[in-house]
Amino acid sequence: MTIQRMDNVLIVVDDLDAAIAFFVELGMELEGRAPIEGRWVERVIGLDDVRQDVAMLRTPDGHGRIELAMFHTPKAIATEPKDAPVNTLGIRRVMFAVDDIEDVVARLRARGAELVGEVARYGDSFRLCYVRGPEGIVVGLAEQLG
Repeated sequence: MTIQRMDNVLIVVDDLDAAIAFFVELGMELEGRAPIEGRWVERVIGLDDVRQDVAMLRTPDGHGRIELAMFHTPKAIATEPKDAPVNTLGIRRVMFAVDDIEDVVARLRARGAELVGEVARYGDSFRLCYVRGPEGIVVGLAEQLG
């Protein structure tokens, strides 16, 4: 076997508190938050003088994780528009299965998120949508039908 599981997805943000609040509202649980610095992290990520704050959030089932990082040094750089469309090359979204898509969208909208398109039905299987949250983060939501 080459891998055991997917451990987490990293999202670099400028406002760590807003990103944490967004994912907690979505239903994720904050596992921890800590400053990270030192030679070991510099060796792992290939950057010098690293000082960052990191938060780890997990899905309620305990199998999925999002790692949020806010860099103090070196400063984070933007390589694309903040609100890049979903057909931009690279990782565009993370998708979550939800019980009630309308409820989740309403709660996230109260935190400033907006629908990218609209909630749409995929046959008799799913209701789906994309939501843009803080930092331009795009989250997909999927409500299984039946």
